[in-house]
Amino acid sequence: MTDPVQLAADRFAQGFNCAQSVLSAFAAEAGLSEETALRMAAPFGGGVARQGQVCGALTGALMVLGLRRGNVTPEGKDEAYRVAQEFIQQFRERNGAILCRDLLGHDLSTPEGLQAAREANVTARVCPALVKSAAELLSAFPP
Repeated sequence: MTDPVQLAADRFAQGFNCAQSVLSAFAAEAGLSEETALRMAAPFGGGVARQGQVCGALTGALMVLGLRRGNVTPEGKDEAYRVAQEFIQQFRERNGAILCRDLLGHDLSTPEGLQAAREANVTARVCPALVKSAAELLSAFPP
């Protein structure tokens, strides 16, 4: 079986966004096709459609957690939130923030911020480590 951490890194290197890279690396374990995972996560790169909100790598990881441990009855909602909150805290502790704009130091939601990020090549410098971090945390997180 392919190492999901390496697979996530490879997917990002191929040009997929952070959310796609993480979700698709764990898709098989959850019974999702790679195509479904890539399509599902497509809008979440750049902090949700380049809005600088929650990091795409974290969003992809939360989708995996939902597939692993998400609730299927309303009564399970609190437990699903608890698991997600625990994971978010681990991601924040490891990476210093959870918002894309804070992690990148640029606001991708503005044309000027997006251009500055591109000129600084920030996604190539910062995002691979965030994808790897999210995938490593998922690999160690209890199923």
